[in-house]
Amino acid sequence: QVQLVESGGGSVQAGGSLRLSCAVSGTTYVSYCMGWFRQAPGKEREGVATIDKYGKARYADSMNGRFTISQDNAKNTLYLQMTSLKPEDTGVYYCAADWTLGTGSCPLIQARFRYWGQGTQVTVSS
Repeated sequence: QVQLVESGGGSVQAGGSLRLSCAVSGTTYVSYCMGWFRQAPGKEREGVATIDKYGKARYADSMNGRFTISQDNAKNTLYLQMTSLKPEDTGVYYCAADWTLGTGSCPLIQARFRYWGQGTQVTVSS
């Protein structure tokens, strides 16, 4: 059974950095798409960044180059490096994965992803 487990969340002051990790277990096959989504308090979950198995990344416009998604296929682990964090980045960050083949970059659409982690809390204080 495929499981995704996020780690690396925590509390940080505005301007700080955090690196989130997402470990995939239950399979040795590298997913075609992986991504990070987040849900701020009182808001709907939104896409942050996605990456395909070939390393092609896609970001939400609001990230403005502050976040970097990457993956280690040998470890079957996804990362999100977050810098210049702002209070509005506060929320629960979810890792997602899907093994369905596709074309082009992976979209920032929740329906594209079948498997989800439980989420890790990121809190940015001003």
